[in-house]
Amino acid sequence: MTTVLPTGSGKFGYKVTLSKGKGWRKSYSVSGAAFNICIQKELSWSCSVSKLLQTQTCSSSFHSALPKTLRSRPQRNGITLCLGNGTTRFFDFAVIGSGVAGLRYALEVAKHGSVAVITKAEPHESNTNYAQGGVSAVLCPSDSVESHVRDTIIAGAYLCDEETVRVVCTEGPDRIRELIAMGASFDHGEDGNLHLAREGGHSHHRIVHAADMTGREIERALLQAVVNDPNIHMFEHHFAIDLLTSQDGEDTVCHGVDTLNTETQEVVRFISKVTLLASGGAGHIYPSTTNPPVATGDGIAMAHRAEAVISNMEFVQFHPTALADEGLPVKPSRRRENAFLITEAVRGDGGILYNLSMERFMPLYDKRAELAPRDVVARSIDDQLKKRNEKYVLLDISHKPREEILSHFPNIAAECLQYGLDITRDPIPVVPAAHYMCGGVRAGLEGETNVKGLYVAGEVACTGLHGANRLASNSLLEALVFARRAVQPSINHMASSSDIFQAIDGPSNLWARPVVPSSLNGNVVGDILRITGRVRRELQSIMWEYVGIVRSTTRLENAEQRIRELEAEWETYLFERGWEPTMVGLEACEMRNLFCCAKLVVSSALARHESRGLHYTVDFPHLEESKRLPTIIFPCSSLDTTWSNRQLHRQPIC
Repeated sequence: MTTVLPTGSGKFGYKVTLSKGKGWRKSYSVSGAAFNICIQKELSWSCSVSKLLQTQTCSSSFHSALPKTLRSRPQRNGITLCLGNGTTRFFDFAVIGSGVAGLRYALEVAKHGSVAVITKAEPHESNTNYAQGGVSAVLCPSDSVESHVRDTIIAGAYLCDEETVRVVCTEGPDRIRELIAMGASFDHGEDGNLHLAREGGHSHHRIVHAADMTGREIERALLQAVVNDPNIHMFEHHFAIDLLTSQDGEDTVCHGVDTLNTETQEVVRFISKVTLLASGGAGHIYPSTTNPPVATGDGIAMAHRAEAVISNMEFVQFHPTALADEGLPVKPSRRRENAFLITEAVRGDGGILYNLSMERFMPLYDKRAELAPRDVVARSIDDQLKKRNEKYVLLDISHKPREEILSHFPNIAAECLQYGLDITRDPIPVVPAAHYMCGGVRAGLEGETNVKGLYVAGEVACTGLHGANRLASNSLLEALVFARRAVQPSINHMASSSDIFQAIDGPSNLWARPVVPSSLNGNVVGDILRITGRVRRELQSIMWEYVGIVRSTTRLENAEQRIRELEAEWETYLFERGWEPTMVGLEACEMRNLFCCAKLVVSSALARHESRGLHYTVDFPHLEESKRLPTIIFPCSSLDTTWSNRQLHRQPIC
């Protein structure tokens, strides 16, 4: 039997064909869910993905199958409808996530229709807000797009798609200028020009920054613009549960998203003509991460359940320098929800790494020393810690002038000073922490996915830019570029879908509505929360121990088995205590997403029989040119039997 992903009819041009007996096809069973893992041969990312993922107009056969109310009622955008036990809202565009990608996209599409920005916590609580270093862009006459392209591809271990890289590096400078025009304030030098920093892996000074709080400044400027736009409606504390999808022949079509208002415990359904997924990464599959608490892989998991193609999940970037609380003179009074990031720019500005014997070690591992790419630095630190049985290393910037340190890194200096550490005099204790997912929902050059009406941008997406390892400060750049590139195809899709979303009632009944566990007594809910917290910590421990910076086939297989057993144990506990498959709660839904993403990472890692970029395995320690191909995953939905791999509302639309 052969399974073929439909290509669509656009500018991309290939089919992914998985056939039994072919040497390049791998199939893994993870907790009852089968993943087909395909390493596509003769792949040009942008030439191949764009055809696979080309957005199409919904067919007439799909339209004719809809209830008459969906074809005849006048359109009423942004109206709140109370239907049954919840609320349904209609918008032209639904944006899931309030980081740089979601907000930048919202501001553009708001010129063409109503926009709902759906965010899990407060609008500013995103990975963008925690990005310290800056945005990379070619803004200096001595720099060049070619140089930026070359640095990106080298850092990405030659797994990057060159066309995608070239597009991002070419369009990046204009995206920075747009931010400045919108009111974002970046640091300038004495000559009045933008001050450009340099970070690991970059051959030139090209990092635009606002001290060491760049993400916060970008978020501030974008949020201010969003607040002033009457067409954009912000929905805070709305946790995205599942995308609403239907089948149109071989195509999957997205019609919006179900959410849980975590303040009112009410399920709110958003019906939209276009959905942008910009929900960030999955750092919290690990116990220590620089990501905020909201980064539990919700977008990747939702897209996977909606049968979107997922790619390159084995490439998890561990930032080499997160603050090691154990090394601080005054220990924090409670465990942090996320590790405090010590920006790459500290090393770019001359910071030196030492072990606890004050021996500089990076030159032993790489001729670029502290300016080597993050994967090299993280593995070097990991090796030092294991060889010396120590818990952290030291990053020293104190040899630089005090005024310069405080000017460039005021946020880091203030944070460390709270715990008795003066970075102008003392080295900073640091340790690697999970930081960025280079893999995610596979996207074409316009942010399109294989699910019609669903676009992706930011960390949730896998565009081909980062390859096997993200170059420092390319993440905000990618988010800005792809948020803009997704606008025009989204507008086109919205216009072609206008006749499908003219109802003010029918859509509420097209999908089963999730329910909150109000039928369960408080003791049962409390027990479920307690067990879920324990299971979450155990999953994170498994991922750190077996799927961390250095891997092996045996350890990955152990992780696969232990995750399968842990998930089965957790699901059994829930359902024996009266939890129903359609029930939703923040902690339980986050847990199912963490399970889903963890399994995707493990399956992808098992499929790659080489060491490349962020994926290093002792069983295949060398880079193999024949394996310089992306990992592609799509689900066999008929075999997806676990709660984490199945949409809560899965039922036909007609």
